[in-house]
Formats: sequence, structure tokens, C-alpha cells
Amino acid sequence: MRLSLPLILALLLPFAASAAAPTQVRTDDIDRFWVTYDAVLAEPDAAQRVALVQRRYIDPGSPGLHALMKVRNYTAAEYAKAMLAWPRFWASVRPLTANAQQASATLERDLAAFRALYPALRPASITYAVGVLRTGGTTLGNEVLIGAEMALGDASVDVSELPEPLRSRLRVFYDSRPGANNAQNNLHEYVHTQQRETTGSLAQYAVREGVAEYVAERLSGRRPALPFYDYGAGHEAEIRARFIAEMDGDDLDNWLYNNNRNPFGMSDVGYYAGYRIAQEYMRQQADEKAGIARMIELDYADPKAVQAFIDASGWLPDEAAGQRPALPDSSRR
Repeated sequence: MRLSLPLILALLLPFAASAAAPTQVRTDDIDRFWVTYDAVLAEPDAAQRVALVQRRYIDPGSPGLHALMKVRNYTAAEYAKAMLAWPRFWASVRPLTANAQQASATLERDLAAFRALYPALRPASITYAVGVLRTGGTTLGNEVLIGAEMALGDASVDVSELPEPLRSRLRVFYDSRPGANNAQNNLHEYVHTQQRETTGSLAQYAVREGVAEYVAERLSGRRPALPFYDYGAGHEAEIRARFIAEMDGDDLDNWLYNNNRNPFGMSDVGYYAGYRIAQEYMRQQADEKAGIARMIELDYADPKAVQAFIDASGWLPDEAAGQRPALPDSSRR
């Protein structure tokens, strides 16, 4: 059957419109949070404060807020407790959370560059919502979930009321001015929506995070001003030696999502190790687009695939393979 040109164009238009549609950035949960916050502070009854959070913030919240709560296990009671416990923190961060749209101003340009570099890019939504200090960014499926109270912060944020070790960790984090680096943060999380999930070894988690760091830097032209980058550059041999010893284990405490109470005295050195592996891998690729695709599409749940990728990067010395036990056929889960 032969189709007429007008009919062909009519059939193609929805797909063209979909491809060109801007990425949805939702920020309405932020305003809803602050209206709820004011109401909670004015309410003397503890049970009613929790009910206010549920009724005014959570129940009418966006799908992204509900996803953020699911991923980070936030509850109405936890929100209500934090609102009362940290008044100086909330007062200092409140004006900064109004910057979500401004901080995402380069998103469409950055995603256009991402699509040019990686044509298989799948669409994802982005939601900014206020959490309770357990993430500046995470994902669930094709949703990028940004914790506005962290991601939009800067050195003016008052952390004096927070308990240790959270206080010290977030002092370093806010001093790195994450709000000024929001474009990179959005892209890091967007990369995660394109990658496969993983459970298993330190190597698997570190490489997944490092690839996201590398691609986000490549697209945004920026790197977070977090101290593990400077630390890593000055202690790479030490990091590499410990990584070889621990990479096949599933204990992440020294490396990822942690505070500085580890042998390095530095948080999140696993991001640096993964970033350097991705960086060295890409130095060897004659075709950048093909190399980026291989990194993003790596089966991070397969320890042998990740080990082969690390070996191909050349970041570990050749003799390192002999220092590690043979991996099983299936991922450690």
C-alpha cells in the first residue's frame, strides 16, 4: 500500500513533536513545602503537624515528590520533626530553593548536546522537591529527583543545628556551592536514567557513578568543587592500591555515600576512582560517540562486564588482575 505524502507527514508529526518537546522541570512542590512549613510552625499539636505535612505537602504532591519519598524513605512525621528541629537551617535555605528554574536554565542546551553525543538518549522528567537532607539528586526509572534543600545550596546555609556527622559532611558540601553547579548535577542524574541499575561490588557502583560524573562534566564543561577531586589528584596511588584490594567486595563504606570517617579522611573517593576509570577509558577511544555509548550501556549488574571495562581503561596496573580473586559467573546480590 502506498501512502500519500500528506498522510506520511501526519503520521510523523507526533513523533517529531515528541522528540522536540522540552524536558519537563517541575518545581511546584517547593512552594507547597514552604506553605506547609509555615503552617506546621504555627501548629502547637504534634499530631496535627504531621497531618498538615501529609495533607498539604504530600497528598497534593507531584509524582516526582512521591518517587523521591519512596527512594529515600521520607515520611510525614520525619518532615514535621525536621521542620521544628532546624529553624536556622530552613531559614537559610528557603530563599535558595526559589532558584530551581534559574539553576536549570541551560538544561535544554545541555540535553541537545547530550542527544548529539548519544543519539539513543531517552526522555526523562526532572522534579525539584524539598526532602530531609538525604539526597541532592537521585533517580527512579526515567525520573530525575532533585532534593532542592541540598542541590540549590551554597556556603550561606546554616548547618549548626544538624547532628554530627551530618553537620560536618554538609558543611563541606554546601561550601562547594552546589547551586552554582546545578547544571552538572542535573546531567549526572540524567545519565543515571539512561544506565542500568546495579547491585553488587564496589567496582560496579563506583564505575556507574564515575561514568555519570564523566559524561556530565563532558557536557556541562564543569566539575563539582568537591574536595575528593583535589584529594584524588594528590593521592591517586593510595586510592588505586586500596581500590584493588576492596573493589570486588560489597562494602561501600570507605568509598561512596559516606562521611569522612574512613581511611582516606575524605568522603566519596569512589566517585573519583570511577571518574578516573571512565576518563582513562575515553582517552583510548578513537570514536567518542561510540565510547560514550559503550559506557552508558554497560551492564553494571554484571561483575565480569564491569571488570572487563576497568581492565580496558588501563587505570589499574596490569599486575592488579593477579591480586584479585576470580569473579563468579553471576553478580553478587
